[in-house]
Amino acid sequence: MYARNILAAAFAGSVAFAAFGAVAHAKDPMVGGAPMYASKNIIENAVNSKDHTTLVAAVKAAGLVKTLEGKGPFTVFAPTNEAFAKLPKGTVDTLLKPENKDKLVKILTCHVVAADATSSVVKKMVKEDGGAHKVKTVGGCMLTLRDKNGHITVTDENGDTAHVTIADVKQSNGVIHVIDKVLLPKS
Repeated sequence: MYARNILAAAFAGSVAFAAFGAVAHAKDPMVGGAPMYASKNIIENAVNSKDHTTLVAAVKAAGLVKTLEGKGPFTVFAPTNEAFAKLPKGTVDTLLKPENKDKLVKILTCHVVAADATSSVVKKMVKEDGGAHKVKTVGGCMLTLRDKNGHITVTDENGDTAHVTIADVKQSNGVIHVIDKVLLPKS
């Protein structure tokens, strides 16, 4: 229920982010050795990516599976296993413990925007905003999106920057952009 309330509140604040309409996408791109089907939702696809097993485990531990199987639309900045491995030793194991569920939910929802924003939409907003576009996530975090020579970067509230390594993985309930760093709420 908590996750649904967060998503509902964030959706209201993200209407401008979603207002830019649909764009053509690559048909069933490969992520983590598995095809990502536009006819499947975020969870149905993510569970097949060998590069996102840590993210899937975290989503399950946080109780966000049903939320991300929902109607959406969602834009998910999906960190890879390698991105999670860059966190200090023991961080992931600690976050997966039941007593740390609230913190895990906060971190994961800081990777989700209540919109369907393809890279072309993001690049357009960045250009219109003079090189950087701020967006509020469903977890209440502010991310700064930039276009660096045709590649999208995402900077969290701590100033740490992730690079989109695979963009525009279309889902039935939104889009996934694979990133190389875990985004964290302000510390």
